[in-house]
Order: sequence, then C-alpha cells, then structure tokens
Amino acid sequence: MRGLSTALVLGVIVALIVGFAAGYVLKPSGTASTVTSTVTRTVTAPSAGTGLPSVIEVGALLPLTGRLATVGEDIRGALEVAQDDINAFLKQAGLPVTFKITFEDTQTSPDVALQKLQAMHSRGVQLFIGPATSAEVRNVKTYADSNKLVIVSPSSTAPELAIPGDMVFRFVTDDRAQGRVIAGLAKQLGLTHIVIVWAGDAWGDGLHDAVANSAKAFGINVVDGPRYAPETKDFSSEVQQLNNIVTNLINQAGASKVGVVLISFEEGTQFLIQASRYENLGKVVWLGTDGIANAASVVQDPVASSFASKVKLFSPIMAPTESTKFKEVKSKVVAKLGREPIPYAYNAYDIAWALFLSVLATGKTDGASVAKILPSVADSFFGASGWTKLNEAGDRAFADYVVYKVVTEGGTAKWVAAGIYSMATDSFTGSLS
Repeated sequence: MRGLSTALVLGVIVALIVGFAAGYVLKPSGTASTVTSTVTRTVTAPSAGTGLPSVIEVGALLPLTGRLATVGEDIRGALEVAQDDINAFLKQAGLPVTFKITFEDTQTSPDVALQKLQAMHSRGVQLFIGPATSAEVRNVKTYADSNKLVIVSPSSTAPELAIPGDMVFRFVTDDRAQGRVIAGLAKQLGLTHIVIVWAGDAWGDGLHDAVANSAKAFGINVVDGPRYAPETKDFSSEVQQLNNIVTNLINQAGASKVGVVLISFEEGTQFLIQASRYENLGKVVWLGTDGIANAASVVQDPVASSFASKVKLFSPIMAPTESTKFKEVKSKVVAKLGREPIPYAYNAYDIAWALFLSVLATGKTDGASVAKILPSVADSFFGASGWTKLNEAGDRAFADYVVYKVVTEGGTAKWVAAGIYSMATDSFTGSLS
C-alpha cells in the first residue's frame, strides 16, 4: 500500500474533464432495442497535491430488499467497515482525500439495478461494487461495457458472464466450480439420483447446468424437477411435482440413494415450508447452494428450519481463507451486524480495497484506467477473503467452499459449518451426518 501511494505522490497527473456529454447504448432486460441518450457528468475537483479528486466515490449496487436482502445487508456491513479502514489509511498517509461508498438498493431486480447504475453514472460515478446477482449483472453489462464503467461483483457466479476483456469483474469463482462441489457432495453422500429444482434466471439456469454436467460425470442420474419463475411466492404446484418425482425414485432406488438440489435465493425458505407437508420429501437428503447458505430467513422460520435440519440441506458457498486479516475484518463486521456475515461480504471488503488501490496506482478514477490495472492489483492483493487473483475472464481464479448445514441447539436453529470442500483434491473434510 505504501509503495502505491508513494508512486502516486511522485508523479501522477490526472486530467479531469468537467461537464462533458457522452452518448450511451441502453439494453433493457428482455429487449433488443438500442436507446441513445446524453449524460451530463460532474466530477469532484482535484485535491491539492495529490492529483486525485477530494472524494473518491464508488457506487455499491446491493439487494437491500427483495430475494437477497440478507446478502445485501451483510455486504453493506462489510463495505462500511472497508470505507472506515480505507479512510483511516488515507489519514495516516497524510492524503487529503476521502473514500466514499454510495449505497443504492437494487431490490434484487435487474431493471432497478440498471436504473440505479445509470443514475449514478449520470453524476460521474464510474466504479461500482455489485450488483450481487448474475441476473442483475447481465442486465447492466451492456451499458457498463459501452460506457467503460467498472463492475466488480462479490457474488455473481453465472458461467455465461465469464467473458474476457469486458468491464465486469467478479471476486468469486463462477458456478462451474460450485456445480462440481454440489455434485461431489452428492457422490460422497452415496446418492445415485438427484432431482434439481431451480430458479429460472441467469444464475439458476447456469448453476443447474453446472450441477447436472458434474453429476453426470460422477455417474449420478440427474432428473429435472420444476424450474420456477424467480418472483414465485406460492410453490404448491412445484412442490407437488417434486414430490411425485421423488416418490418414483424412492420406489426405484430407495430413499438413501435419492437427493434434491434446491437452487434458490431466500424464496427457498417458502419452498422448504411447503415441502415439509410431504412425507417422502422429508426422507431424502437436500443440497442447497450459495443462494441460501447462511440465509437468516431459513433459521428464523420454525417450520423451514425444522425441515432443513431434518433433510440436512448441505449448502456450499465460497470460503474465505482463514488468516489474521480475515479474523480482524470479521470481528469488525460482526460488531456492526450483530451476526457473522456470509462469506461474500469479505469479497466485497476486498473489492473496495482493490478499487481504491487501483485508483492510487493510476491516479485516475475513470473506469477505463481502473479496468486496466485492476487485475494486476488483484493478483498481488491478499485481503480478508484471501488471495484475490483473477483468471483471464476477470473472475476469481480459485477457491475452496465451506459447506453449511442447519442444526438446532437448545431450541434455537442456526447455520453451522459442516466442513470444507477442497477444489484441489475434489474432497470434503468434515461431517456429512
């Protein structure tokens, strides 16, 4: 860090253009139309002696409400800690600059995410943390690429977004890794048949394919269950369809050989509640995903938590590397939230630092300049989540996965870590009982 700031002081010259107009291409979700508009942009004046604006502003597009509200809250908490830590560093370095994260609620909606991105861009912001979901990232990608806006997501994992040379970066491995972890867990559990239930969006479709491909490679029979619309509230028909499929498989192979893979966000809580009404659905093992791992809604609902505990609901999510830095950040975030955050919160903390260090390295806050240096900064940065090295697509190059499960202790349901799945060895260390 000190080396980067010294380089900045020695020779960075920043050209800031105030009030210029720029055309952009807008591609709303679900359409192929092109819309041209003009954006008037204002940029904070440089801070004397640094070449930087007095305020380095980064936008955070987070799902503070909607299907991923808990995730959004956790990420916001970590980013608030990062903001404080970065500003403490700036003060210590004697730089008259403030690092500011501006939070916007995407409502877990791709359309709202694009609207919030456009609004922040119109007043000069070019660096963004988030969005959180792949559906949101996909919807903002065309606009971001056209306008050279840096998008760095802590939690978008759809393989279809692993595209080299674009403006989207992700500090998380894509779902080809998670798909192998879920299939690997199914194999270690001795399952010979799995039924996949999934949300029909960019993330759900991509993870479905990743799980199915890996499971088939492991010799597991894959059966498609219901694919549901992300906005679904009542899962009566989907659960009944799933019960019919599972019942047939139990009759063929026995309950111990059958599993359900639930690919959902927090709407999965309602799915679990309705599934609890069917005896056979409670006889088989369930596997969740990063979309529901550590979700507060599951353990806060007595019916959902009881059913999740009964069927195991092993749910993997990318694991931060245990380190002194991780423990330090964890203590700060827990103090702010009153609970342990999901692992993706640590990715977000590191994204804030990587963007800040990229600005220091270049002396510039425009997206094009930061996009060029960001991979190099990430490759040499070890943060709260571990080594942030990116691959050729701008996604995290590698990671292990922590597998959570729901248990009830002293009458209280909670998520606990069952163990770690190593991608290097394709093996699980922990307890699957």
